[in-house]
Amino acid sequence: MNIVIIEDERLVADDLEANIKQLLADTANIVQLRSVKEAATYLNDAPLPDLIFSDIQLGDGLSFEIFAAVNKPVPVIFCTAYDEYALEAFKANGIDYILKPFTTQILEQALKKYRQLKQVFTADQGFQYNALMQMLAEKNPQKAASIIVYHQDKIIPISLDDIALFYLEGETTHLLTFGGKTYFPNKALEELERIAGSHFFRANRQFLVSRSTIIDVSSFFSRKLSLNLCLPFKEKIIISKAKASVFLEWLARTG
Repeated sequence: MNIVIIEDERLVADDLEANIKQLLADTANIVQLRSVKEAATYLNDAPLPDLIFSDIQLGDGLSFEIFAAVNKPVPVIFCTAYDEYALEAFKANGIDYILKPFTTQILEQALKKYRQLKQVFTADQGFQYNALMQMLAEKNPQKAASIIVYHQDKIIPISLDDIALFYLEGETTHLLTFGGKTYFPNKALEELERIAGSHFFRANRQFLVSRSTIIDVSSFFSRKLSLNLCLPFKEKIIISKAKASVFLEWLARTG
C-alpha cells in the first residue's frame, strides 16, 4: 500500500508513519512531504498513492491548494488541530479527519473507513477544494486588537501585543502584561482563546500563553514540555505529552 504523508512538522509525521506501519504490519510504502509546493510537484509527477494523510495548514499555505491543483482521485484523511467549526467542511472533501493529537484507535478507524470507501471515491474534487478555501477564509474570525479590562472605576483596553499570558487562579481569570501588571478581564479562558487568535496557545486548563512570552522549551518528565518564559512567573507551565506535538507544530508556525 502506497501512502503519502503531507506534514511540515517532522516529529508529527514520524509519529504518524510509525503508527501506520504498526497498524498495517509494516507493509506500507510511505513518503513524507513537507509543503504545498513539494506535495503538488510530487503528486503531479509520481504515480498516484493509494491514500494521503495531510495536515491542513502547512508552512506555505493550505493543503487544499494541493488537491485543487492536482485534481486527481486520491482519498485524503486530514490530520488537523483545527476547531470543531471546520470539521464538517473537511469531511465533505476528504474521506475522514484525525483531530490532533491522534490515538492509534482513531487512526485504525480512519484506515477502516478508507477500505470501505476506496471503491466509490471519485475524481471531481478540485472545485470542492476551491470552494472550501473560500469558505474557510470567510469563516476564519479576525483577531481582536485588544482585551477590555475593568480596573477600579476605569475601562481599559489592553493590546494583545502587550499581554504575556492569561491564567486561572481559583475561578478567576487573570491577565498578565509584559510590564508585570495584572488585570481581570472578566471572561472565561475558553472565550479569551477564541478572541486572542493563533498567537496564543492553550497550554492546559489553567494557562493561555502568548508566543512572544516563550523563550524556549525544555523536556520534562515523561515526554512533557516545560515553557521557559521571558518574564518572572510564579508557576511552571507544563505541556502534556498528549498536546506536545500540537504545541511544537504551533510553535514552529508562530516563531
